[in-house]
Amino acid sequence: MYNYFSRELVNCNWWVWQWQGLVDMKKPPDMISGNMTGAMCVLSALFVSFAWMVQPRNYLLLTCHASNETEQLYQLPRWAKGNG
Repeated sequence: MYNYFSRELVNCNWWVWQWQGLVDMKKPPDMISGNMTGAMCVLSALFVSFAWMVQPRNYLLLTCHASNETEQLYQLPRWAKGNG
């Protein structure tokens, strides 16, 4: 029982990050951290590939990190344009 609730709590935490990423899309580019955005791109790409390769496939992890990858790939050019 504990394992189920702790897993669901972690899943909720990942989706809170997605919500925060959507909110950050409206912030000015000078508030974006290029280092953190790059790190999140790499992390999400690794987790997307892991979620796809593991058997049985973890579709919740896959969609969560695929959406985060999309958000971060949107933020990275905004950061580059704002700092270049």
